[in-house]
Amino acid sequence: MSKLQPATVDHRVRVQGQPVDDYPEFAPESKRGRVLRVTVVGEDILHRPCKEAVEFGTPELSQLIDDMFLTMYVAEGAGLAANQVDVDLRLFVYDCGDDDGVRHVGHILNPVIDDPAGRRRLLEAGEGCLSVPGPRHDLGREERTVVRGFDKDGNPLVIEGTGYFARCLQHETDHLNGMLYIDRLSKRQRRSVLQEMAEVKEGVFAERRTRAEAMGAEHLSVGG
Repeated sequence: MSKLQPATVDHRVRVQGQPVDDYPEFAPESKRGRVLRVTVVGEDILHRPCKEAVEFGTPELSQLIDDMFLTMYVAEGAGLAANQVDVDLRLFVYDCGDDDGVRHVGHILNPVIDDPAGRRRLLEAGEGCLSVPGPRHDLGREERTVVRGFDKDGNPLVIEGTGYFARCLQHETDHLNGMLYIDRLSKRQRRSVLQEMAEVKEGVFAERRTRAEAMGAEHLSVGG
């Protein structure tokens, strides 16, 4: 998911759902990461459900999370799913602010969204995606979301989000189910977004390369 606004850096930060007193501008994981290629709409891995994680606590999983954090920052994202870096795994990372100015940072494996009880309230707002580089479009999302899953060591996680962070959690879980935000739009809206993407994507890829170089990041590719 593309970032709406830069996350605030203050004491109001929750990491893996838990409050912390101090936190750096970028998650520490990103310092150990490499920039991976971000997949683009139309590639098969983005359009089918991802496989459940069955192994936890491995060096390979930790490295993937590190790589995903750095890739997300280089692409100026608020969230990134594993299939967006061409990995078939139910995992996403995030660094996203909510509507109250609280910054949320973390990762989650095998996420499942709780079915909301009673009447659901939808909020309409602009949404973008790193795998649909460039355009944004308004989309209705539930204003509150609870996601259950596991951390990289297999410990249970419950992450609650409201406002823009709730949107992020829904967007990234959609990815792992093989759905992009544009799949929730009308056919006409979807065509319009894809047309705009075709016109601007090379410029977006160039900006990502520039940011990777500025951050001194080791990278395989930052284009589509």
